This record gives sequence, C-alpha cells and structure tokens, in this order.
Amino acid sequence: MSEQTEKAFQKQPNVFLNKKKLAGSKATKSEGRWTKNVGLGIKTPREAIEGTYIDKKCPFTGDVAIRGRLLRGTIRSMKMKRTLTVRRDYLHYIKKYNRFEKRHKNISAHVSPAFLDLKQGDTVLIGQCRPLSKTVRFNVLKVVASGGADKKKFSKF
Repeated sequence: MSEQTEKAFQKQPNVFLNKKKLAGSKATKSEGRWTKNVGLGIKTPREAIEGTYIDKKCPFTGDVAIRGRLLRGTIRSMKMKRTLTVRRDYLHYIKKYNRFEKRHKNISAHVSPAFLDLKQGDTVLIGQCRPLSKTVRFNVLKVVASGGADKKKFSKF
C-alpha cells in the first residue's frame, strides 16, 4: 500500500486494511486511500490523491485541520525532514521619520510529500494549523510561483 520507511507500521487511521477479497472482484487503485478537501478554495494535489505516501501531518491525507491565517512567503531553506523555512518580508512604519523600514520573519512549515518539486526561492502559500512540533504551526498548501529568487533579497517589490 505505501512505502514503509519508519520503524513503526505506517497507515492512515481512517482506512481498514484487512478487507476480505471476493473471488471475482478486482482491486482498484484508489481503494484504501483517504483524502480530504481542506477548503478555502485550495485544490487537493494530484499526488495526494494518487500517491502512496503516509503522512499524519499532511493537510490532505492526515489528521490536521487548517484554520486561522493564510500566509505567503518564499522558501529559504529545506534542510529539515518534511519541514522548510519560509521567509516573509514586510514593511514597518516609523512614525517619527514618516518612513518605512524593511523587516522579515522566518516561519517553519511542514511540507507534505505531495509537493515533491519544491526548490529554494519558490513562493508558497502556508496555512495555520495546530502545533505540529516545538516550532512548526503552519502547513504548505500550495505552490504559488516557482522562481529562483535570492535567499536574502527583500522580495516585497
């Protein structure tokens, strides 16, 4: 059914695996795969529907609800397993000088195995969910644009 890469047996909690086969029926490809629509106008990726990965923190095949904020940012690093760092640039107004200054924040986000072709510099849409670990509170929902932007460049303009 899926690639077993962990020590513990990985399975989706909503799928019963020990179904009895009838003598003449053929198994379908989608049998035993559970996906959901996260809502908010975001389509479920084709890899999440047809893939064989098991990820309990995936918003499309796992037990994670997207609620709260939707943010857009640029991928800064992908050095962690199934987690990436997103850089968000914004302008902060200084009233004394009547001007804006550039600021940024780095946000850790869980990336589902449904997004295989992500690269550093791509723009992604992330959605807030429950805390998945000590620093991760967001999930990648969609790749907005793929571009090789500079890592430290201020990308607001």
